[in-house]
Amino acid sequence: MLFRLAKTIVAFTLSFCLALPVTSLAAREHKSASIKRLDMASVNGAEWEEKAHSSLSLIIKLQVFLDRAHVSPGEIDGNLGENTRKAIEVFRALKGLSPKTLVDEQLWGILTEGDSEPVLVTYTISEKDAAGPFVKKIPADFRKKAAMESLGYTSPVELLAEKFHMSQQLLRKLNPGASLDKAGQEVVVANVERGSLPGKVSRIEVDSQQQRVMAYDKDHNAVAIYPATVGSEDRPSPEGEFKVTKITENPVYHYDPSLHLRGVHVQEKLNLPPGSNNPVGVVWIDLSAEGYGIHGTPDPDKISKSASHGCIRLTNWDALELAHSVGKGTRVIITRSAKIDKAEATSVPMGQHQPVAGPQVDTPPLPEQNSRSHSSAGATNRDSSRGCSDATLDRPGGSCRKGQMR
Repeated sequence: MLFRLAKTIVAFTLSFCLALPVTSLAAREHKSASIKRLDMASVNGAEWEEKAHSSLSLIIKLQVFLDRAHVSPGEIDGNLGENTRKAIEVFRALKGLSPKTLVDEQLWGILTEGDSEPVLVTYTISEKDAAGPFVKKIPADFRKKAAMESLGYTSPVELLAEKFHMSQQLLRKLNPGASLDKAGQEVVVANVERGSLPGKVSRIEVDSQQQRVMAYDKDHNAVAIYPATVGSEDRPSPEGEFKVTKITENPVYHYDPSLHLRGVHVQEKLNLPPGSNNPVGVVWIDLSAEGYGIHGTPDPDKISKSASHGCIRLTNWDALELAHSVGKGTRVIITRSAKIDKAEATSVPMGQHQPVAGPQVDTPPLPEQNSRSHSSAGATNRDSSRGCSDATLDRPGGSCRKGQMR
């Protein structure tokens, strides 16, 4: 009797254990099928639901909404990462909501109120998008970089991803099988064509602790907030109040060996040509703190996740938006903890953005274009950037040195 009972228990246990992998496999297949269903319809139709898991489609939609509200999540990649969580937190603070990094009914309602535009749209790759010019590869060696005609995009995929504030991986995932280098090809992209900031920015606050840049108008309303890389622990950005002295698009990067940048073993001075993959990106906002500035980056995925040499680094698209809204004399306050007044609200009404209209969307300035300086008369085009950024952007250490402007 006991023998038969033991035999029955063993048989039941064995059959149960053998069934587990089948159940697990079915779950994996269901999950895989769910991932494969990522498309324009699933993202545009995504809606927040209480207690529901934050799906990839919902996160993409959330990131696009934040981007269009000028509370930048950085690169739109479908991940609920640090920059997206910080954007949620600061947006909640601006709207007077409870301080947390989660999406709830209140936040979702404010984000979607009055904004009926789809977050993903189709875009036809233009002849200009496909033509470039492109460079085959961006070398790590500064001498090889200096010998190049430009440090522009390496492919149409990189150009399109930056144009629409997306990661290259997400762009490919949304367009399986598409020829992303072919003019006339219709592709799915993020609808991030946002309206200009309302009026000029009168004050910029840089928070080195929270790794973000906040732009305010003359009435002290926060009009834009961006994730940023602000110095490092051993080489922090200078604290205090400074002013914008000059703005230069497509800057030439002047390397000076006296900077002793980590990982750069070059003893001679070098001029690195302009381009989206220039160490300071496509724009340089010069500050009265000699040797420091706010600038773009060739690595948008590393914003706020790496260290700089003391300067303030933004994505190229965020740096350009800010550059177009400031001028000579704009105040810049750098602090370790810039408090956001909950009474202040973004003065950009939700939903007031311009939808993507085919190839009419402008590409960030390409290397062959003339640089445009917003400085006082007599400033030269393609002016210098400082030694604030280099091939070791993602490594701690290094710093801008004063007096390195050429």
